[in-house]
Amino acid sequence: MKTYAIAVLPGDGVGPEIIAEGVKILKETKRLVSGFELDFTQLEVGGALYARTGVAFPKDVFDFCRKADAIYLGAVGLPSVTLPDGGDPGGQVNLRLRFDLGLYVSVRLAKLYAGVPSPISGKKPGDINYAVLRELSEGLYASHGGGCSIRDEVAVDNLVLTRTGTETIIKAAFEYARTRGAAPKDGKKRVTCVDKSNVLRTSVYFRRLFNEIAASYPDIEKDYAYVDALAVYLIQNPEHYHVLVMENMFGDIISDLSAATVGGLGMSPSGDIGQSMGCFNRCMVVLLRSLAKGSQILWRPYFPDP
Repeated sequence: MKTYAIAVLPGDGVGPEIIAEGVKILKETKRLVSGFELDFTQLEVGGALYARTGVAFPKDVFDFCRKADAIYLGAVGLPSVTLPDGGDPGGQVNLRLRFDLGLYVSVRLAKLYAGVPSPISGKKPGDINYAVLRELSEGLYASHGGGCSIRDEVAVDNLVLTRTGTETIIKAAFEYARTRGAAPKDGKKRVTCVDKSNVLRTSVYFRRLFNEIAASYPDIEKDYAYVDALAVYLIQNPEHYHVLVMENMFGDIISDLSAATVGGLGMSPSGDIGQSMGCFNRCMVVLLRSLAKGSQILWRPYFPDP
């Protein structure tokens, strides 16, 4: 019987409360579904730890995470605890997991469930059901720790896209579109390229690679939206969307907007997926589904079809 090592990082604020309940559900699921075991190890990271020790993510904790089969992560960071430069020490946890463990595809599921009111007037279960795929290892956040600030007058961060990283996230989006339902409005499988190609050269590059890859998926409709316009469309016409793919920072913003339309982050599970490791945020079913596939996660989206 396979035993999976799960690194449990409850984090800060409501994180410990949420993760504790999630672990209860995982243990009950393990009891009901035979054939595997889960070995949980709880470790401390985040803002409260930084306030006490000056370290948000200790080396021994990271080393344990590297060896684990999966990571179950709560919220990290506290508004009252900042770095000397004003930054958030909680961000060190998320970014190090993503960059140093090679977690390069993030999937956020936005589905409106029965009994959960949407802040969008008139929307009912079945009207909102799409996925946001976000590239995690590049984009604007590749500048983390590497930007420059000059005499408190100029601050610069660079947005970095590579062909390998961009092709990987776009291919993941098209593959995922093949495996999950369809858009609620018209029953079509489509991938929406989200960018700012009317302004940014990096977005022009992202869209060009999107078109190249889309040619290999004639069964999937290709779609486009500027990221600022998309913030409107997801409120006005969420039924149109099936799978959306975008750069790191755009995805960070849009995935949170998506969660808000279906009841909040607690109702919108997400996972950060790498070659052989996954980090899952509040989403027990997604974590279990990935482990059931045998721990070699790759970029393939081992998520339940909502």
